[in-house]
Formats: sequence, C-alpha cells, structure tokens
Amino acid sequence: MDTRLKTDIPGTTYLVDVSHALDTTSKKTLSDIVLVPTPSSDPDDPLNWSPRRKTLATFCWVLYTVVNGIAGANLSSVLVPFSANTGLAVHTLTSGTGYLFLLAGWGLLFWQPFALQYGKRLTYIVSLLALTAISVWAPYCRSEGQWYARSILFGFFAAPIEALPELSVTDLYFTHERGTYLGLYAASLVGSNFFSPFMCGFINDGQGWRWVFFWPAIFCGAGAVVLFFLMEETNYDRHDPPLHHNNNPDLSIQTERLEKEGVQPSISDAPVHCNKKTYRQKLSLLDTSRPFTMHKRLVTQLIFLTFPVPVYAGFAYGSTLIWFNVLNATASTILGGPPYEFAPAIVGLTYLAAVIGTAIGMIYTGTLSDRIVLRLSRRNKGVMEPEFRLWLFAITTLLIPFSLLLWGVGSAHGVHWFGLLVAMAMLAFNNTCGASLGVNYLVDCYREMSGDALTAVIIVRNTMSFAIGYGITPWVANMGRQNAFITAAFIGMAISLLFLVMIKWGKRIRTRSKDQYWQMVARQ
Repeated sequence: MDTRLKTDIPGTTYLVDVSHALDTTSKKTLSDIVLVPTPSSDPDDPLNWSPRRKTLATFCWVLYTVVNGIAGANLSSVLVPFSANTGLAVHTLTSGTGYLFLLAGWGLLFWQPFALQYGKRLTYIVSLLALTAISVWAPYCRSEGQWYARSILFGFFAAPIEALPELSVTDLYFTHERGTYLGLYAASLVGSNFFSPFMCGFINDGQGWRWVFFWPAIFCGAGAVVLFFLMEETNYDRHDPPLHHNNNPDLSIQTERLEKEGVQPSISDAPVHCNKKTYRQKLSLLDTSRPFTMHKRLVTQLIFLTFPVPVYAGFAYGSTLIWFNVLNATASTILGGPPYEFAPAIVGLTYLAAVIGTAIGMIYTGTLSDRIVLRLSRRNKGVMEPEFRLWLFAITTLLIPFSLLLWGVGSAHGVHWFGLLVAMAMLAFNNTCGASLGVNYLVDCYREMSGDALTAVIIVRNTMSFAIGYGITPWVANMGRQNAFITAAFIGMAISLLFLVMIKWGKRIRTRSKDQYWQMVARQ
C-alpha cells in the first residue's frame, strides 16, 4: 500500500518525531529520529544489516573508489616521459583525458541501469577487471587513435565510480546518517585523485614510467578479487509499507497535518519472514531476477536532465571541480618554474596538501552536515527540507575566490610556496564540498529514483570538466596568469552564491516537479 499522496513534495520528509506520534520501532532507532527510508523486517534488507556487515560493505565500495581513482589520475605525473617514449604529443595526451572525463559521465547512461538491473556487485567487479586490462595496455599506445580509444574505453568502464558508490550509501544508510558516508565517498574519490600524482611521481623515479600504469593495474586486479569474496549485493526492491499507529491517538492528526504540508511520513512496515542468505548465495554475480527495465531507465535518466534540481546539483559539483582542474593544469608550470623550481617528484609531493584539505572537507560535509540537518529539522517541527544541507555551501563562497587569488595572483608575485599549498588545500576542501553536498542534496530531493537522477548530475559535472580542459590553457595564455585568476575568483564566487537561490526557491521548484516525478516513480 502506497501511503504517499499526489500532493507529496519530493524530498520533504518527516525526519524527527517531535510529537512521538509515529511508530518507528527498530533496533536502529535513535531517540526521536524517524528512519528514512523505512526498513523492512527482512534480515537481508541492507538497512537491517549488522554494523559489521555494513562496515564490510562500506570498505568494499571505498576500496573500489580508491583503486579506480588512482588508475584514472596517474597520467599527470608522467606526461613528459610518456610523450618522449611514445611519440605522442602532450596535447594529445591531455585531450585523451578530456574524452575520459566525458565518457565517465555519459557512460552512466548504460552502467546505472545495468547495475540496478543485474546488480551493483557485478558492475563493480566488471569495472575493475576492465580497468586492469586497459591500464596494462596504456604504455603500449603509439598513435593518436590508440590513445583516444584507450581513453574512451577507460572512461566508459571507470564510469561507475561517479555514481554507484553513492547508491551503495543510500542502500545501506538512513537519511540522518547519509551525509557522513557520502562525505567518506567524496574524500575517497577526491583524495585518490590527489594521492595518485604523489605516489606515481615516486614510482616513475624508482621503477620507470611504465610502472605508473602497471601498479594501478595490479591494484585494480587485486581489488576485483577482494570484492568478489567480500562484497555483497545491496540492491533491494523496496516498497512503501502501510502506516502503523502503534495505538497512538495522535497519529491520525499528525499524519493528516503532514499530508497537508506535502510531507512524506516514514513508518515501520509489517513483519516479513525471510531466510538469511548463505555465503555461497552472497557470492552470486547476478542479482535477483526482475523484469527488464534498462531501456526505461535510460529514458528516465535523460528526462532528469530537464529537472532543475539535478542540473543545479551537477553544476554545484562541477563548479568546484573545475577550479581544482584549473589549478591542476597550472601546477607543473607554476611550481616547476621560477621562483620555485620544484623537481617533478616534489610537485607531486605538494598534492599531500590537497589530501589534507579533502580530509577536512569530509568531516565538514559528513558528520557536521548530518547534525545540522537534524537540528534544523527539529526547529522545523520535525520536517526536513533538502535545502537545509545547502547552508554548508556558505563557506565556499569565501574560500573559492580567496584560494584562486592566492594561487594565481600570489604565484604571479612570487608568494612563498607554503601559501600555494594552502591554496591547494582550500580548493581540495571546496571540491569535496561540491561532491558531497551536491550529491546529497539530489538524493535528499529524489531519493526514490536517485539512481537515475544521479546520472544527470554526473553528466553535467563531467561535461563541465571536459569543456574546462580545453579552455584553461588558452585562457591563461591570452589573459595572463594574474588577470585570468582574478576573473576566475569573481566567477567562482558568483557561482557559489547560487546556493542562496536554491534555498529560497528550491522547495517551490520541487513542488512544480512533483506530478511528473511521482508518475515516474509509479512506472519504475
């Protein structure tokens, strides 16, 4: 029985039971927090897994994210020796990276429906096995066609990293704890991209440029083996349960008030008796058989590109990523040139500052984000609005322009190298904020179809990255470093301020999409 009304506003959720009128009976219930989504009584429902089982599942998708991220970000540390030994121009190599980003976004049009149809576990493993083979092939590319083919294939098979771990988080954790684990995902993704140049710089010096590709291949292959034996499937066909009043006379009044306000109440469902999976059953590569819907999900993903919320979430995510791409594209020139004259390995070492910024961002957008949402929900009579999380973007409106000015203008005037490391850390922090908050906002808004909506977010984000990859070099060359980064600082601040627009009008936008959205939910 579907308890939602056609008046329900997507994302507006009763998260804190301030009147204690709802039955939220569960071993995992904390104080007055309502469990969203509602867990079933099935022991194999991922929401009901033991802490140990959830931790193991979390370790597996973090491992996947890290090894995939390292394999995709290793090229920057060996551009010059790779070019010298293969005859491929540096421009060709960087152009290939642009195609990689593009396919990592658009490839989700295939991988998201595939994972929801046949299983996330299978998708993770196939992705790593393919990346193993492509990483081994990379050092032997000798023509533009081979390199572009390698980049396109790598982007396509690496694409699940962009959205599948977020879906694993929504499978395993409730709304009030999701921010913490999406922060962990953002840190794993962003941190692996920053750690890879640092690690591969030393591999290049110690073992040669080919091993910069061989070691990530080994990591991906080993990761596939670990996931085969340890990772469980988290796909679970969840249906909305009937309401239970728990003999509470206030429930009908409370529910009626929530429905009038367009809120989705979350109540425990009736008992379901199921047998727990055996370990051999958990090793199955194919998920539970279900009607074929990949073609329908493909259409749905494209429809979400017309929804303002996924477009904003992708834009917020992409706008923080492109500024670090700007820094990344100029790091070798700035740190390797006068007055710094850093050796290539030392340039790679500076990326540890970005790793530190990422760790701070994980805490800020993770645990702190969840606490702020709960506090604001209590102040809002127990009702959570997805826009509550967006207040954490306030700090990026200050840090993005400051860090861009410190990096670009500071380096143009010979600021001390430590100042540039501070700029790197701040931009990495902002990148983590965009990754975690943008995705979390989208999932909060359209939780029931987050797997499809996330594809729209990543397509917007990666298309922006593809575009900036082609534009940054002529931009800096034509305007000069100082003027280019002054312009970037003001653009970055203006883009960051868009979070205020969504805080003011986000609920109105969600309200306008509700009829189309619930029709799409009913058809899935």
